[in-house]
Amino acid sequence: MLNFYKLIEILVSLQLLVITSMLPVYIPLPFIYKSSNNFELPITWQIPTIILLTLIFNKKVVFRAFSIYIVLGLFIFPVFHQGGSIGYLLTPNFGYLLGLYPLIKIIDNLNTKKKINVGNFLKNGFIAIGTMHLTGILYNFMQIIFYSQFNLFLYNLGKYSLGRIGYHFLMLFPLLLLIKPIEHLKRSK
Repeated sequence: MLNFYKLIEILVSLQLLVITSMLPVYIPLPFIYKSSNNFELPITWQIPTIILLTLIFNKKVVFRAFSIYIVLGLFIFPVFHQGGSIGYLLTPNFGYLLGLYPLIKIIDNLNTKKKINVGNFLKNGFIAIGTMHLTGILYNFMQIIFYSQFNLFLYNLGKYSLGRIGYHFLMLFPLLLLIKPIEHLKRSK
């Protein structure tokens, strides 16, 4: 049975997941041609937000919020990065969404060990993001076998995994600034 505070945590987590899945990452490059050009990275703030929520809340809360997010995206609203609906199951992107479940589990190991420090965070972060990408690759591979379109596997591998994994690893570093405040917050509970 959910108590009032768990319900609030789930709603806050769900709200952040929906908002961050729609916000692309931009890096301003004002030094190019002396104008205000932006470089758009092919990712959103969703993965860092899930990592942050997992560090702050319990994994059960983030699992529930993420499961509601999946149901919303598949059946109610197009809240995923590139749309939504039941047809999203047929895209390679859905495999990476499923890969967020093991990511949450791996990041939650920092909460159970009560050892949130820079080294452990980076180690678990790299393992979690790698596992998320492996889940997406396996999902893509199952789709390729099911539809007998083997020529798409390398394209999807490059577009959805190899083209983004470096950026996902890079997104761990801004979260390092929040490690000490989160650790302090955890101790004060």
